[in-house]
Amino acid sequence: MIVFKALSALLAYPEQTMLAALPEITAIVEQPGVLPAPQRKALRALIDELAAGDPIDLQERYVALFDRGRATSLHLFEHVHGESRERGTAMVDLKQVYARAGLQLRGGELPDYLPALLEFMSLRPHEEGREMLQDCAHILCSVGDALHARDSRYAAIFAALLSLAGEPGLTRAKPIEPGPADEDLDKEWTDEPVIFGPAAACGEAKAQVAPIHFHPRGQ
Repeated sequence: MIVFKALSALLAYPEQTMLAALPEITAIVEQPGVLPAPQRKALRALIDELAAGDPIDLQERYVALFDRGRATSLHLFEHVHGESRERGTAMVDLKQVYARAGLQLRGGELPDYLPALLEFMSLRPHEEGREMLQDCAHILCSVGDALHARDSRYAAIFAALLSLAGEPGLTRAKPIEPGPADEDLDKEWTDEPVIFGPAAACGEAKAQVAPIHFHPRGQ
């Protein structure tokens, strides 16, 4: 499932090493049979935008998207637990999953960081990766919708992940104007926690929070 590694790379901070790998990433995501044509086209638009952009501008936009505001955070457990003690417990559990697979996070990297999880999934059996995506499909849909609302081509990554999970796509039909809506989206996340798990479909709201726990296949 090298496509997971390619999508992980696309979600990484756009430093020079990542930008230099764009041709290789393109070759992976455009392989026939890996993703449906609409997802391949949307990802290619994102890749083209990254390839043509000024690195400083790309990095500033990345920070604005993913490091300022909860709605588009790439740290999965933040959407469920915020900064509570439960998030720490969930991250310890996930870190142990990585350790049982013989993998160790780079210094300072949190286990619930989506690009790290995708890189882990790229090393696991196909069905295990698919199940892990299904477990967090609701959060992928919500973050993808928030990016789409900001008219960001990064939403294509989340649509592709939902496709790989066999889940419905993003729910927003068209982008809305950025501005006050960004604050409304973050408030929406604060008031209505996101649900993880197979029963949580895109666009649904639930009354209780079900923390996600990733386990190797057979556990």
